[in-house]
Amino acid sequence: MKEKRKLKELTIKDNFMFGAVMSEEDNCRKLLELVLEMPIERVKVSKEKSIVYHPEYKGIRLDVYAEDEKHTHYNVEMQIVKKQNLEKRTRYYHSQIDMELLAGGEEYAKLPDTYVIFICDFDPFGQGKYRYTFQNVCMEDKKMELKDGSISVFLNTYGKNRADISEPLARFLDFVKADLKESMEDFGDAFIVQLQDAVSKVKGNREMEGRFMVLEEMLKDERAEGRQEECAENILLLLSELGNVSNELTEKIINEKDMSVLKQYLKCAAKAETVEQFMKEIQ
Repeated sequence: MKEKRKLKELTIKDNFMFGAVMSEEDNCRKLLELVLEMPIERVKVSKEKSIVYHPEYKGIRLDVYAEDEKHTHYNVEMQIVKKQNLEKRTRYYHSQIDMELLAGGEEYAKLPDTYVIFICDFDPFGQGKYRYTFQNVCMEDKKMELKDGSISVFLNTYGKNRADISEPLARFLDFVKADLKESMEDFGDAFIVQLQDAVSKVKGNREMEGRFMVLEEMLKDERAEGRQEECAENILLLLSELGNVSNELTEKIINEKDMSVLKQYLKCAAKAETVEQFMKEIQ
């Protein structure tokens, strides 16, 4: 059985720890200045949006949402494991920010600039760059920008072009990449010292420890639900090769939450020669 993670074992790259540390607005502001290489006077972090569960999204998201004094909006997220369609997730995040603002009565002309930033502990595009920045340009004339205000940035802890970025940003990415022991070393950088202190404070906060335990249970439930959905889909896939699967049978399989029952269904589906035989076996 996999041991439960403990708060004291986390580093800045863990989504929970990153969100907790970046809820401190000075930490968030300095990070954004570092990544985007532009001055930011102040930011407001939306703490209520740091943990989001949406049934249609089918998952728990741990993002950092912030807004600066110019009304620019930022969505920052850690990515430890390379997932499919990461690029399209940036499109989703940009649209979520826009739809929320439009629902609040904002006019198109007043939509702010939006930045979606992924900090990746892997190279998302395999080109060896520490930073990949994307914004819309005209394919016929690359000097022309669409100026729709949406910019996506991917940071890569495994970059190789260190001379092309600022040394403070390179040190920050080294800090993100570090394991628990390495993350406590001296990186020779004042901002990283500030982040190390913030991490220590989170680990010593009993309320944060309680929140982390609750989140772990939520993630455990989510993973279990994901396994159930995958098993149900595999059963239906096998049955579809045997013949027509009624809506009633489909609903019975999809709505079954007991994993041991689903595993039995899967065995029956693999052995059955017809849908009717399967139905008799599971009665």
